Amino acid sequence: MLIKKPNRNDACWCGSNRKYKVCHEAFDAKIESFARKGAVTPTRDIIKTPEQIEKIKESCKINIAILDHLEQVVCEGMSTAEIDKIVHDMTFAAGAYPAPLGYEGYPYSVCTSVNNQICHGFPSEDVILKNGDIVNIDVSTILDGYYSDSSRMFCIGEVSEERKRLVRVTKECLEKGLEQVKPWGFLGDMGQAVHDHAYSNGYTIVREIGGHGVGLEFHEEPWVGYHTKKGTDMLLVPGMIFTIEPMVNAGGVEIEIDKENGWEVYTKDGSDSAQWEIMVLVTEDGAEVLCY
Repeated sequence: MLIKKPNRNDACWCGSNRKYKVCHEAFDAKIESFARKGAVTPTRDIIKTPEQIEKIKESCKINIAILDHLEQVVCEGMSTAEIDKIVHDMTFAAGAYPAPLGYEGYPYSVCTSVNNQICHGFPSEDVILKNGDIVNIDVSTILDGYYSDSSRMFCIGEVSEERKRLVRVTKECLEKGLEQVKPWGFLGDMGQAVHDHAYSNGYTIVREIGGHGVGLEFHEEPWVGYHTKKGTDMLLVPGMIFTIEPMVNAGGVEIEIDKENGWEVYTKDGSDSAQWEIMVLVTEDGAEVLCY
């Protein structure tokens, strides 16, 4: 879409207090040139200001610290409800709020997805981590109105080679995608890199659920999928923040959603699934991982 521009001598829209002509005029003109060629371009509300980015980074510090702590304590015999309590308590102790809690009715502070659960797993006293399990722990934090979001895979005890490989390749998918995040490239560049690596290793990637913009809200535009082609999807510009979080299945691509709670997502064929999630900022010369 074409951008409504201020007058050249007006203060720039980004809040820098500099004149538009020396701040973002050339930037907006470059976006407009892509839009005229038919590219999907970001609206201005998707592009974060330097002040917003710094505040988002503060939220990310808490999110990272929680996941770092979980890496030290998550173990065989622990219930996923215990994980939820740890996340809940650490988040509030840091003066923040767990973003999942109450989000569209979600009743917990974290998502814990075990083995064939793809995402949005409910923590429970009845779900006890066992030797050989793999679990995705998805932590999201609100600090002073700014959001962070990332997840990691945890291998419990002695995990089979098949599960180790799934976890490893899923992380490689994320890394392959990150390599393609560059200013004035396209989201599809990242999506195809993720897709190709998963499928070349004999896996599939969930189609219905993907990454998303994040920072000022929990879920913002753009939606981030992994069944896209290089050179397609939204133009990447400095200041955009989004998650890369491929959900990779060992078996088929089909999913099932729990009919009772409407949240927990499983592989339809019962195969294992893995996910890693990072938050990425598009910079002037590449990308910066804000949260992992």
